[in-house]
Amino acid sequence: MTDYKATLNLPETAFPMKAGLPQREPQTLQHWDGIGLYQKLREQGAGRPKFVLHDGPPYANGSIHIGHAVNKILKDIITRSKTLSGFDAPYVPGWDCHGLPIEHKVEVTHGKHLPADKTRELCRAYAAQQIEGQKADFVRLGVLGDWDNPYKTMDFANEAGEIRALAEMVKQGFVFKGLKPVNWCFDCASALAEAEVEYQDKKSDAIDVAFIVEDADQLAAAFGLASLAKPAAIVIWTTTPWTIPANQALNVHPGFTYALVDTGERLLLLAEELVESCLARYDLQGEVIATAQGTALEHIRFRHPFYERFAPVYLAEYVELGAGTGIVHSAPAYGEDDFRSCKQYGMSNDEILGPVQSNGVYVADLPFFGGQFIWKANPAIVEKLREVGALLKHESIQHSYMHCWRHKTPLIYRATAQWFVGMDRPPESGATLRERALAGIEQTSFVPAWGKARLHGMIAGRPDWCISRQRTWGVPIPLFLHKESGELHPQTIELMEQVAQRVEKQGIEAWFKLDAAELLGDDAAQYDKISDTLDVWFDSGTTHWHVLRGSHPLGHSSGPRADLYLEGSDQHRGWFHSSLLTGCAIDNQPPYKALLTHGFVVDESGRKMSKSLGNVIAPQEVNDSMGADILRLWVSATDYSGEMAVSKVILQRSADAYRRIRNTMRFLLSNLTGFDPARDLLAPEQMLDLDRWAVDAAARLQAEIVESYAEYRFLNVYQKVHHFCVQELGGFYLDIIKDRQYTTRADSVARRSCQTALFHIAEALVRWIAPILAFTAEEIWQYLPGTRNESVMLNTWYAGLAGLPEDAALGRAYWAEVMDVKVAVNKELENMRAAKAIGGSLQAEVTLFAEDALASQLARLGNELRFVLITSTAQVQPLSAATESAVATEVPGLKLQIARSGHAKCARCWHHRADVGSHAAHPELCERCVENIEGAGEVRHYA
Repeated sequence: MTDYKATLNLPETAFPMKAGLPQREPQTLQHWDGIGLYQKLREQGAGRPKFVLHDGPPYANGSIHIGHAVNKILKDIITRSKTLSGFDAPYVPGWDCHGLPIEHKVEVTHGKHLPADKTRELCRAYAAQQIEGQKADFVRLGVLGDWDNPYKTMDFANEAGEIRALAEMVKQGFVFKGLKPVNWCFDCASALAEAEVEYQDKKSDAIDVAFIVEDADQLAAAFGLASLAKPAAIVIWTTTPWTIPANQALNVHPGFTYALVDTGERLLLLAEELVESCLARYDLQGEVIATAQGTALEHIRFRHPFYERFAPVYLAEYVELGAGTGIVHSAPAYGEDDFRSCKQYGMSNDEILGPVQSNGVYVADLPFFGGQFIWKANPAIVEKLREVGALLKHESIQHSYMHCWRHKTPLIYRATAQWFVGMDRPPESGATLRERALAGIEQTSFVPAWGKARLHGMIAGRPDWCISRQRTWGVPIPLFLHKESGELHPQTIELMEQVAQRVEKQGIEAWFKLDAAELLGDDAAQYDKISDTLDVWFDSGTTHWHVLRGSHPLGHSSGPRADLYLEGSDQHRGWFHSSLLTGCAIDNQPPYKALLTHGFVVDESGRKMSKSLGNVIAPQEVNDSMGADILRLWVSATDYSGEMAVSKVILQRSADAYRRIRNTMRFLLSNLTGFDPARDLLAPEQMLDLDRWAVDAAARLQAEIVESYAEYRFLNVYQKVHHFCVQELGGFYLDIIKDRQYTTRADSVARRSCQTALFHIAEALVRWIAPILAFTAEEIWQYLPGTRNESVMLNTWYAGLAGLPEDAALGRAYWAEVMDVKVAVNKELENMRAAKAIGGSLQAEVTLFAEDALASQLARLGNELRFVLITSTAQVQPLSAATESAVATEVPGLKLQIARSGHAKCARCWHHRADVGSHAAHPELCERCVENIEGAGEVRHYA
């Protein structure tokens, strides 16, 4: 048997079938670094419209986790796709460097009682070390950015810029000092931001406590009684016994009805709706003898259970009837609503009792409980209430309670003198900050759309922002307060600028070692130098000021307003939130045009990632075992608007999809052997109809892909690209062209037309996947034929895809109809194979019985219909001629009859043809193959 292999144009490429991503990806990183890709992109982008995605800084502590990887990959997909869309899309990564977690880490490592300057020195060094580790992991993910020049909130210029941002807000009148309850952590010994609070179950003592009436006559009158026949008491319910020593008032709802209940020994005052449940809880019998509206009880005094003072009744709308007694005990130092209520009734800051110190221990002179830690004092307080006869009920309950996100320990509200940004405080001019921020939300686009309502609700209901912390490692609040009046120095803004200039040169240490006399001269003795530091959310929340127009000015036409902020859904109360407030305070607008929110990563069962559950997927391990491109493909293939499920099984599915895309590209490359686009590229009008359709399909798909990228719908991109590789290419076009590619003359129009289509598709497809499969696209780029630049990213979307004219004889609708017919034929061929009636499809001869319109369409392909169906023969007959053995199909008006060919098989093209052996010199070949070997070559018109 003669070997005709040498006469075939068999596929050939050096592009490896096996990806070997863990080994090849680091080589690609070296390539990018070697050519200075990021800098080349900036040079190339000069003059282009700018797209600024401002990086929300991760915290410089610990190794990155899968959530970090999702965040950075999403950002990279966006900046890469924007670059390919013709934008200059720089990406400056950043880090959040100050704050408690780093300080805590230093304390754990080096001890708690270091000098403050030494603590700051160690914190700065630790943060720098952590940044380097995280940076290496982010780079390994293929994230393209200015890694040699990132921004850090601890850079001197940014620390100074943050002080200047604060000065702007002070100048406009948004910043004030006040006594208010704030979230307080005893372990941190500091106030916490809302974003630093998490909720966990906690076991608490729930107690019902009786406060004996002092103004008995007024109470009787309120209930329409001449006098009280028995001792009377009002009853409160609380889960915080430790606040009882700080009680200063009692709150009732003005609109509720309250009952005076005779229980035998005494009268109890309870909300009418809760009388039955309360008496059952106290194991008492009772009778309601009178009722009154809450408004009638205002100002009536009751005695504290064990201290010589009184608690007046104040009206408060926040009182509820869901649990308890309908009366709330008010300790203004330890509750936001309590504080607000007491202030409304004229209680001064000096009158508010705060017996709990910053470490959670009662002041030493507090009667009965002085020097005790509040959680440990709870049993003693309960026992004291029992001793004085004030305890009606005591039980333990499990409930959700606020905890420190770092220490996982319970928090309290604690009234302390702090610095606040006022939400409703009238500024020097214009609207309040709350009004500005709510208006700013209306100017912002949200992806997904539900983010708007979430952020709006948080802004509408939030209290004033406590921006001061009592920490060592943080940007200072560089203010001077008059020792007697408590007023800010009259030259505060000028002084803050002088401090900023010093910090710019020496860092925050410049403030802490500053002698006030250096700035204030003789006035220094009259002023206190503030030692508080700024909330770290102020650090990151002002990066639009000290980064975008400070350390890394990006030259955006809209100034500091970035095109996009992108973070996890928790940042509606974090970075999105603080950035909105500072942007609206300083510039009267949000610092972003759009917010994109992604969900948290969970396992395939929807459970949170946890080492104890053994379901943690570490990005470093995925990089080492499967490759970063698999992780990137998973991110793109997952709906980021909700929880993002990942597991080894899910990643394996991504790896399978990756292989399909890679193998498709490898097929394109292997069939471009010998193709020089400068020499062999055909004009559209020279190409075969099927090839023109394939390029047109790619052109239409590219428009959809570019739109999906622009709208941040990466799942759509993944689905469309994968579907194109599996269906239009793998399931139709590539199968059909194999015969033409392999058997026609190497330089024939039939083959060059096909290669032209493959070249155009490959040029487009490599760009489509470049934002997602960053490493693989770069690898493919090096194997594409023709002269090309150093990186796929130095290009824009491919412009060489010619669409079919609307009046094309064999247009889109025609090939769609042919595809349906081919699917029907394939289905019947599979049935024949299963029945072992045929082996491969080329053993089959097919007759298509079609109604007139369809028959006319199929007949237009003539003899080339068999190449489309990949059968040895294919003939079209009228539907009326269908035999009883013809099989109906899902295509209307089409029946099929398939038979095994009785003709000999061509040794070269494998078609079973009647003319095999008709040529004496090549008895094993069909006439078509002889023509392709020795003659001018066959001519194809359509496929």
